[in-house]
Amino acid sequence: MRNINRELGNNYRLFFYLCGGFLLLILAMMIRPFAIVNAGERGVVMKFGKVQDIILDEGIHPIMPVVTSVKRLNVRVQQNSFKAGAASKDLQTITTELAVNWHIDPLKVNKVFQQVGDETLIIDGIMTPAVSEVLKAATAKKTAEEIITKRTELKEEIDSNLKKRIEQYGILIDDVSLVNFSFSPEFSRAIESKQIAEQEAKQASFIAQKATQEAQAEVNRAKGQAEAQRLQRLTLTPELLQKQAIEKWDGRFPMVMGGNGAVPLININPNDLASEQKKN
Repeated sequence: MRNINRELGNNYRLFFYLCGGFLLLILAMMIRPFAIVNAGERGVVMKFGKVQDIILDEGIHPIMPVVTSVKRLNVRVQQNSFKAGAASKDLQTITTELAVNWHIDPLKVNKVFQQVGDETLIIDGIMTPAVSEVLKAATAKKTAEEIITKRTELKEEIDSNLKKRIEQYGILIDDVSLVNFSFSPEFSRAIESKQIAEQEAKQASFIAQKATQEAQAEVNRAKGQAEAQRLQRLTLTPELLQKQAIEKWDGRFPMVMGGNGAVPLININPNDLASEQKKN
């Protein structure tokens, strides 16, 4: 009997210990005397809700339950798109879509959380108004045409100004991309018409230039022919003409005489004629 009672007592103690351990485990899980900071995060330590200077790195960190809590913030590079309306220097309405790559400075996570808040508050409270203001200031310096043709210059200006404006809050801008520009339908049609007109003007200029070149070529050819004729006239002496006439004569006199009975072939030296006949 005693053995049975002793065995029952041991079983009760074992059950009690198991229940106690299970309850302690549940209590530990609820209270969590440790904090886990995942990769790409930093932990902001708060005691009774007050932000501390210490920043928890990645890993497991012991904390004092109830008294201490940890807020984890993402310090990886994030991308957010923003749409903002602005006006150009020539008062054209422009809607711009920007993609901003940014991240929280890991060394200032506690200050960022204390002054601004988490990622949602950073985007809504800091970045959205900053992007809008920087964009409006940059586009106001350029005409609508310059915004299109000098896109790289505009992007660099927005990137630089946004970095200066945001870094004071412990937020770092990695890159800004101008995804798209959209103008009013009227202005878009005007740009298209201008481009068509410019192409037509270029074509007309090419045709005119080609005609001018062809006309100049004709002038040069005419000048060349005139110069050749002038030089030829200078070299045609009476003796040369006489010689050419003799070379072309077939030895027969024409059937038609002149009014005075003279042969049209005149001033022929008999000696020259005899020499030419011997050659033939």
